[in-house]
Amino acid sequence: MRQITMAEAINEALREEMRKDPNMFILGEEIGLRGGAFTCTKGLMEEFPGRVLDTPISESAIAGAAYGAALTGTKAVAEFMFSDFSFIAMDQIINSAAKSRYMFGGQATIPVVFRMSSGSGRQQAAQHSQSLEVLYAHIPGLKVIMPSTPYDAKGLLKAAINDYNPVVFLEPRVLYFKKGEVPEQEYTIPIGKGDIKRSGEDVTVVATGVMVERSLAVAEKLGREGISVEVIDPRTIRPLDTELIVASVKKTGRLIVVHEAPRTYGMAGEIIALVMEQAFDYLNAPPQRVAGHDVPIPYNRNLERLAIPLEEDIEAAVRKSLKYAF
Repeated sequence: MRQITMAEAINEALREEMRKDPNMFILGEEIGLRGGAFTCTKGLMEEFPGRVLDTPISESAIAGAAYGAALTGTKAVAEFMFSDFSFIAMDQIINSAAKSRYMFGGQATIPVVFRMSSGSGRQQAAQHSQSLEVLYAHIPGLKVIMPSTPYDAKGLLKAAINDYNPVVFLEPRVLYFKKGEVPEQEYTIPIGKGDIKRSGEDVTVVATGVMVERSLAVAEKLGREGISVEVIDPRTIRPLDTELIVASVKKTGRLIVVHEAPRTYGMAGEIIALVMEQAFDYLNAPPQRVAGHDVPIPYNRNLERLAIPLEEDIEAAVRKSLKYAF
């Protein structure tokens, strides 16, 4: 199977869906002539004149226009260069897009996707490096997706574009130019279905975004010692594939949740609570959280690196979990 980057996979998803639906359009800052800050929309303006709109620097206008278009039945994909900038569009996303299907008694559909880069790792400092997936997952009416591979990014974005609910699509910035296998033929991935990235028997590690790659590296290392780690990527933050996670914990008896976002009120706490409610009697060790520190992301490269979980942090949690025997 061919290898392409996540940015190329996102570009393909947009291109394929725009070819199929002449009523679909995309809008955002510098997505046209420049092809996007991370090349995700490169070449689309030339192929789809009038349907790839460079906008002023106004996230509220971008979100409002996309939401309004979606209300009329037009498929809209809005791009925010950084997820941090989406704060300016909170009213449009949270009070309008997320609420409309409910407020209109299910009579309206809202086929809008809010794409945004997410996370740290490129020395872009505190105002350009946040991980906001749990903030959006807290809002009823929104679906929240965070892929970790080019394959998942393409399949999930195509599914999001064809969903009739507003979707927040978070793209880990440091993964844009990582390559992975993506088939030539079209495909979609169901929203709400996680993926077992590596099967194991001893410990379940649930990881999101860039932490999937780090967790897999740890699992590979520990596997050489005879420690079998199962790595699960939820892929969709909301709705969460709770069934997949609970089934894995019932098999391994141990749970570690890893995410880049700050530890306090992070999604690890939610996942652990769900497991405690549904699989408490199967646990052989206390569930653990491995998460970002409760600090703004520093600009300094060394400090930035230390602000989020490292492979050694994940490894230490796995080894600690294996010491327990309830």
